[in-house]
Amino acid sequence: MMKTSTLPLDPPSSAVSSAASDHNSLCFSLTEQLIQRGLVSSAQQVIQRLIANSSSLSEAISAAEFADVRGLGLNVGCYAALIQKLMQSGQTQLAHSLYCNSVIGRGTDPDSSTVDSMVICLCNLGKLEEARMHFDKLLMMNSVPTKTTCIVLLEEFFARGMFLDAFDCFVRMTDSRVTLDFWCYRKLFTGLCYRRHLMEAMQMFDIMRERTRLLPRLRWYKTLFYGLCKGGCVKEAELLVGQMESQGFFVDRSMYTSLMNAYSKDKKMKMAMGVYLRMLKMGFQPDSYSCNTLIHGFVKMGLFDKGWLLYNQMMEQGVQPNVVTYHVMISSYCKNRKVDCAFMVLDNMVSNKIAPTVHCYTVLLASLYKENRLIEVDEMYNTMLDSGVVPDHILFFTIMKMYPKGYQLQVANMILRAIALSGCGFDPSLLSSSTTGSVEEEIQLLLEEIVKSNPSLAEVAFSIHIIALCEEGKLDDSLCCMDKLINLGFMPSIFVYNSLIKCLCREGLFEDAKSLIYLLQEQCIVPDQKTFLIMINEYSKQGDLASAFDIFYRMEEKGVKPDVAIYDCIIGGLGRENRMLEAENMFVKMLESGLDPDEIAYRTMIDSYLKNKRPTEACELFEKMVQNAVGPSSLTYSVLIAGLVMNDMTEKGHLYLDRMLGDGLFPNAILYTSLVKHFTRRGDFEFAFRLLDLMEKNKIECDPVRYITLVIGVCRGISGRKSHHFVNRRSEREIEMFLCLLNKKTGLPRKNNLRISAVPPEGMKIFMSKLMQKVIETPFMPSLCIYNVMIDGFCHADRMQDAYDHFELMQKEGFHPNQVTYTMLIGGHIRSGEIDHAIGLFNKMNADGCTPDECTYNTLLKGLCRFGRLLDALSLFVAMRKRGFFPSQNCYDNLLMCLCASCLTISAFKIFEEMIDHDFAPRPYSYNWLLSILCAQKQLNEALVVLDVMLQRGKVPYRPTQRLLVETFSKEKLTMDFTFLETRNFNR
Repeated sequence: MMKTSTLPLDPPSSAVSSAASDHNSLCFSLTEQLIQRGLVSSAQQVIQRLIANSSSLSEAISAAEFADVRGLGLNVGCYAALIQKLMQSGQTQLAHSLYCNSVIGRGTDPDSSTVDSMVICLCNLGKLEEARMHFDKLLMMNSVPTKTTCIVLLEEFFARGMFLDAFDCFVRMTDSRVTLDFWCYRKLFTGLCYRRHLMEAMQMFDIMRERTRLLPRLRWYKTLFYGLCKGGCVKEAELLVGQMESQGFFVDRSMYTSLMNAYSKDKKMKMAMGVYLRMLKMGFQPDSYSCNTLIHGFVKMGLFDKGWLLYNQMMEQGVQPNVVTYHVMISSYCKNRKVDCAFMVLDNMVSNKIAPTVHCYTVLLASLYKENRLIEVDEMYNTMLDSGVVPDHILFFTIMKMYPKGYQLQVANMILRAIALSGCGFDPSLLSSSTTGSVEEEIQLLLEEIVKSNPSLAEVAFSIHIIALCEEGKLDDSLCCMDKLINLGFMPSIFVYNSLIKCLCREGLFEDAKSLIYLLQEQCIVPDQKTFLIMINEYSKQGDLASAFDIFYRMEEKGVKPDVAIYDCIIGGLGRENRMLEAENMFVKMLESGLDPDEIAYRTMIDSYLKNKRPTEACELFEKMVQNAVGPSSLTYSVLIAGLVMNDMTEKGHLYLDRMLGDGLFPNAILYTSLVKHFTRRGDFEFAFRLLDLMEKNKIECDPVRYITLVIGVCRGISGRKSHHFVNRRSEREIEMFLCLLNKKTGLPRKNNLRISAVPPEGMKIFMSKLMQKVIETPFMPSLCIYNVMIDGFCHADRMQDAYDHFELMQKEGFHPNQVTYTMLIGGHIRSGEIDHAIGLFNKMNADGCTPDECTYNTLLKGLCRFGRLLDALSLFVAMRKRGFFPSQNCYDNLLMCLCASCLTISAFKIFEEMIDHDFAPRPYSYNWLLSILCAQKQLNEALVVLDVMLQRGKVPYRPTQRLLVETFSKEKLTMDFTFLETRNFNR
């Protein structure tokens, strides 16, 4: 038998390396010969082939180094081959650096192969925008991108949830005749449907049929159908159902329920019931989900009877209502301010042995608090804990709103103790007894025990703590707590991220907030409507509507549909800036987008109309709100009534007040305080005084914040009041009728023996004294701002001792007085005629290390001028100028009058010139006085300057001043100047 030997399939590795080495040596030798013969381009091509065909990255780098040593510069092709080798070896960052430094850095235009490779490279580095730019560049070069490049780019868009951008690139890829895998079609189609880019999704549906040449599958139909229903495109969904049935597919119960849900959201309950009957006709029995959908639609429209009828039908058909059924009804009753009916549903729920969830208790607690039923709030909370329900972060957020600002950590501690007891089964009092530390320390102990006892509740517990820290403005502490949560292996919810974004915006760190949103997207967490609402709301509060609109349009680009609250924020901001045309357009856009304005949105628009002196449109919108079955609350009535009174339509306000009482609603603190501020601004202190009496008699409770706001408004009204407002008899009768209706139950209060409006200075003091007494009696959370407001109120009430008592109290509380505090006290002394006390306090302010600001200087300067302390006023004026401050127009005018009174014409003229330099025009009385003393002292050139400047501003002297000027110039026999005066047309 002859023996045969088998040949090896692969040569030994040593043989391969030897052959490769010999091949490289030959290529290097050939390259040197080509260089010596001056054939540089050919030599570069050899190096390029050598790099492209090298078996390892080290060989490719050796070839590049060989060329570099020989002084042979690499061409674009060499760099492209080297970049591809780096990419194949996983050296993505090095490939990017080589591209930036050696290709772009040298001003070389890359070829299509290099650009194609860089798209993949940039995607791998997470630089999606740069990758997109290179993809665009590749198409502009009329080059077809590789299939791998297209897939990598689409995958990066998918990972970030940017399906709209992915669709744009996809269309351009297919136009370039790139053949993609079917999973790309399917994933893009599903993502577009899920993100509700419905027009693009329908286009994608057609593209899938055309390009794949496959009959539509049931899964395709269902994906598009659910997307259309969720996006509110019910007509399109119905047409799609017809196409499905023509292809032999049948609609199931889930699809019928989705159609019912879409019609219910659009308040088309007849159509929803029609779908329900079709479902029954097709033999599908209703389940709890389909019944809940219809019940929710009915009760959302206030049709509770029909909701209960459907509930009873559920019971008769054997469909047992679940916790969602009861929660829907409880929430709807609470929303329509029928809390007692909600309690009835809760009792029914318990009797049917269905345990209420934390969400049921949350809406009930919020509604009880809104109705000021605080005792029942405590009872309901204790009932919830006794039943073993574990609180969540939404309940914490609801309860937190019931407490004044500054108590967030205490509320968080209370909720965490409840979580420890109900969810973890340990007594938190054992922890608190072992430590005498702060609330923060107790929270830390609770968090540690919750993590040990029930790790699944750790995320909720940490989220509550983070939200509380954010609400108190403790940004650094909240970020540390976030790190602990992540280190425990939990991904923070969007709710927590929203709290951090809100905290950053409140600190003015808008760029950091935007960076956090980008971080969310990189972690595949989609920002929700609340995220964008926070940004838009904070920008609107800052008056930066340009940035608010930028966020709004970016939100639309991302496929997130703005909700009513977002439209409300922008409309409110436009109204505050008197941009009513844009506000109206935005309101119309909200309606056209298919959204139904809620009461808050209507109220914002009504308030904007009233503040912009358009009460007729406000009333028309109110009536439209009622027609659309949006019931006005006492707050909306209050805004409308107060606005009408402020627009001198008291009789109309009287009608709406009567209507409000007829609806079973009663005037609240908002209406009273708005009217008080309005009457004090007009100088009608008697009416304001009687309104305070009515608040007390009708037991209208006013929270500390509203009282403080009222004090600020009244102080500003008094300070800015030039003269007493005249009230005619007709207006007085209307106001009397209005007050009578306000006090319908207790009888109209008697008029005060002292007519405050007849004695404005005394009226102000009596009124402010009464108001400050109410502020003292109301408990409040101390802060520097509140103490400053109280001190200002006492100063306006001429109760300086009370002001100083609170001045000392604020320092005992740890609040150091600032420039505002001292300025208010100085102003109080001036109003009380104690100018020396004001000067002493100003000096003490400097001695205490509190540097006066421009407002402080102006306040004291005005007082010195008022009391004729000219030398002190001039000394302060010089000191003020050295500090870089300048008097206000009012102070300049007072100083000018003081100098005129002392006949110091040169100084007075200099002050006049300085006023003109600051674009301040003296009051008519002041400049007439200045002209008179200049004429008296024969300083006619200066008089001509003053006259000419004021005439250019359209200010004509008084007739006595005109005669004085003519007589003075005539006596001086200044014929030319006299002619100059005649041309000024004094007698007009």
